[in-house]
Amino acid sequence: MALPKLGYPTYETALPSTGKSIKYRPFLVKEEKVLLLAMESQDEKQITSAVKDLIKNCVISRIKVDLLPSFDLEYLFLKIRAASIGESLTLTVTCQDDNETTVETEINIDEVEVIKPEGHDKKIMFDEDSGIIMNYPSMKEFVDREFLRKEMQTQEVYDFIANSIDQIFQGEDVYDSSTTSKKEFREFVDNLTTKQFEKIQEFYATAPKLSHTFTVTNPNTGVESTFTIEGLSNFFA
Repeated sequence: MALPKLGYPTYETALPSTGKSIKYRPFLVKEEKVLLLAMESQDEKQITSAVKDLIKNCVISRIKVDLLPSFDLEYLFLKIRAASIGESLTLTVTCQDDNETTVETEINIDEVEVIKPEGHDKKIMFDEDSGIIMNYPSMKEFVDREFLRKEMQTQEVYDFIANSIDQIFQGEDVYDSSTTSKKEFREFVDNLTTKQFEKIQEFYATAPKLSHTFTVTNPNTGVESTFTIEGLSNFFA
């Protein structure tokens, strides 16, 4: 007689980028095991494949996970982990008033949000009629940053920016990523002024991200400290 297969619950959430409702499930033991083994191996390809497969398997709705912006992926991974392991995280922080006393605090994952700073826009204007439209970092960059802890070298930063351009426009002329080569986009980036390039850097600096603000009280002094944690990796530090 075959052993029974147990069912699993499904959950629903809205993607921060679009507000679209999607369904997901907890990860299974075998899926978590693959991720843990990949992390232990420290092999880049194994880790990338394991993270991709875990998110793709757990998202039930028909969406192209590879094309989601990185902050959607951060949010989804946090939600999937909460459904699988528990909806609260325990963090240890050092009180700011004495920089010595450590305090444990619990965070409810349902209270963690993706924050989009006011004024942030994918369209970057260089003058009255010229500018670019950017794409957000997607699956590869999400895995590189959150699981591989990779730091980009200088040339990689410039290539990454060029590869993230969706459109260049000047008046009515539009140069789209589907018809313009990456080489041409890289040459375009190389010929920007410092001030124009700083606008692109500001786009990344103000990009939506996981964020949560909380307070703790120093048990020795009674002084309250406020903390803000941002980015997926810091929720598991």
